[in-house]
Amino acid sequence: MKKSHPIRRAVLAGAATVSGIVLLLSLKPASDPASASAQGAAASQQSAAAQESPQGGSAQQSSSGARTVTGDVAQTQYGPVQVRITVSGGKVTKSEVVQIPSGGRSTEVSNSSVPKLNQEAVAAGSADIDAVSGASYTSAGYKKSLQSALDKAKAAGGGTAGSKGSSGSSGSAGSSGSSAAPQAPATQARTVTGDVAQTQYGAVQVRVTVSGGKITKAEAVQAPKGGLSDQKTALAVPELNQEAVAAGSADIDAVSGATYTSTGYKQSLQSALDKAGG
Repeated sequence: MKKSHPIRRAVLAGAATVSGIVLLLSLKPASDPASASAQGAAASQQSAAAQESPQGGSAQQSSSGARTVTGDVAQTQYGPVQVRITVSGGKVTKSEVVQIPSGGRSTEVSNSSVPKLNQEAVAAGSADIDAVSGASYTSAGYKKSLQSALDKAKAAGGGTAGSKGSSGSSGSAGSSGSSAAPQAPATQARTVTGDVAQTQYGAVQVRVTVSGGKITKAEAVQAPKGGLSDQKTALAVPELNQEAVAAGSADIDAVSGATYTSTGYKQSLQSALDKAGG
């Protein structure tokens, strides 16, 4: 009986060793799926990050899009006028009014004149457009606000004009920038007063302000006054001033009911333009 104990011990020891080996072998493969899943998660994160980078390039579309610019409000005798333009590729592609005189006769005048002014602005690409007959005040206000919008668009679009690079527009933009300073004195505004024009009801004398070869302001220094003349002058002179600026010359219509004042105004205006060299 005593000789059997060592055999039992050997059997038990062998069984324990085999169990330990089996246990170790069963635990080792479990680590491989974990590492594989970790690598899969990392790969998915990298692919997600890679997909984000192409989307950032779509922001370039906004840099080449059209820009909308609203000009300053121009006050007229019948109400404010304000123009908004759309500029694309350095050209005016659309022009519209934000504010316009309305109410009574003004609504009719605006409805007939504004579409024509919008078309002329797009066609000319500048504020050098003709006034609409019968809408002198509205036309003058439109042109003033339009010029303001064009100035703002030019100032804001300096960088984009340069980005057009290889074309002639970029070169001309650069040259105009360098020559702007020397040309400034030549385009300074000048005020010139015309000769006095005698009419049946009194003297008429006109003063104009000229800048860049254009009339930017016209005003009456003298005009008939006293009695009915005061009323006619108050009605006629503002309209004549507006027409002179809009036309840029003395070729303007006489104001109904103020023929003498209109004739004298045009004579003095022509005298002032002759003195100004225009």
